[in-house]
Order: sequence, then C-alpha cells, then structure tokens
Amino acid sequence: MPTYNKLVRHRIPQVIEASGKTCTTKILASNELLEEIQAKMQEEALEFQEAATEKDAIEELADILELVHAALQVYGVSYEELETVRQHKKDKRGGFAEGVYLLEVED
Repeated sequence: MPTYNKLVRHRIPQVIEASGKTCTTKILASNELLEEIQAKMQEEALEFQEAATEKDAIEELADILELVHAALQVYGVSYEELETVRQHKKDKRGGFAEGVYLLEVED
C-alpha cells in the first residue's frame, strides 16, 4: 500500500473510494495545515516551473491560487485584504509584469 503523507484536495478521498480503493486520512490542526500548505506550495511551484504546455501551467497556477485561499482561511484574512496588500506593494515598489530583470548594482 503506497504511503503519501501529503495535503490533498478535500474530494480526493471520495475519488479514491469511487475507484474501489480505501484510504486513510486525518484533519490537520491549523499549525500543521500551514506547514503542509507551504510544502504543497513548493511542490506546485516546481510543477509550474516544469509545465510543458500553457494549459499545464495554468492548471498549476490554479493549484497555487487554491493554496493561497487555504492559507488565507487559516490566517483569517480575506482575499480582498490580500489584494489590498498586493496593490499597496505594487504601488510602492512596482509589479513583475513588465519583466524588469536586475543584472547588477554597483556601489
């Protein structure tokens, strides 16, 4: 029997059981959940980096966004509050969409 020990979407156990298999799960405490969200975020970021097609890349971005929503719920922060923080940082320091790539800084 394979052992996974990883955070999965909440309907995955139903999918597994619908295929005729059984699985064991547990509900994580908030501190455990944040640790697992961080680990899953790294996994999804690597999958985004390795995505072979635009469709695959968008799928990985959707997974990352789902993890952001999960983390916000643990922190008790709304997506709108996160967006306010994002916009404030963008107003102050700019965004990434223009593709500015820093090569070096001289003293």
